[in-house]
Amino acid sequence: MAKDVKPTRKNLMEIEDRIELSERGHGTLEKKRDGLIMEFMDILDKAQDVRGDLADDYEDAQKKINMARAMEGDVAVRGAAAALQEHPEITTESKNIMGVVVPQIESSRVSKSLDQRGYGIMGTSARIDEAAEAYEDLLESIILAAEVETAMKKMLREIETTKRRVNALEFTILPDLYEGQEYIEQKLEEKEREETFRLKKIKDKKEQEEKEAQQAKDDVEETEEAATGDTAGTESEEMGQSTAGGVPGGD
Repeated sequence: MAKDVKPTRKNLMEIEDRIELSERGHGTLEKKRDGLIMEFMDILDKAQDVRGDLADDYEDAQKKINMARAMEGDVAVRGAAAALQEHPEITTESKNIMGVVVPQIESSRVSKSLDQRGYGIMGTSARIDEAAEAYEDLLESIILAAEVETAMKKMLREIETTKRRVNALEFTILPDLYEGQEYIEQKLEEKEREETFRLKKIKDKKEQEEKEAQQAKDDVEETEEAATGDTAGTESEEMGQSTAGGVPGGD
């Protein structure tokens, strides 16, 4: 990926922004993952208790219905069951746990008094009442187990999704971004060194040219001074000769 990125400062800034965003996202997802795991562990503990209660309630209900059948017969048990007028009602709502929407199941008309079960009190025995009560408790446990199990599955699915996102950021996306950042920084540093070297060469060349120009100027000035000195000497000699020739001889 790194070599596919054009090494410009604009791309470097974009990668740095992506790194910052990815690091924030990675931290947020890690916190979410840890929070989900803690919530999941709480739900798991509750699910284990619910499963145990469900197993106990099922075993108790089976024992009591078998006892009722043995004592009263299948016809009496089925007749008592068919006499039920008000059936249980289930309503579902939802609640949010760390961004995960889980069901919240509410039940009504599950547990009933003797006069709400529909069969005559005088026509049945206590065995049927005990069996009916045991199955009402079992139904309550089933409803609670359905809520907890569904929440647990949704939480587990969200934990796995969050873990995959964390791993993708940690082991794929961020390393690629860091590699791209390092590649661009190296290329930009190379360009800066080349530019610095080029400017230094230009500066050295300019200084050399200025030095040569100054040397040439100095040479010209020296030549002119020498020429001026020679001219002045010649003129002095000529003036001396002229003066000597114009003076009369001795007496």
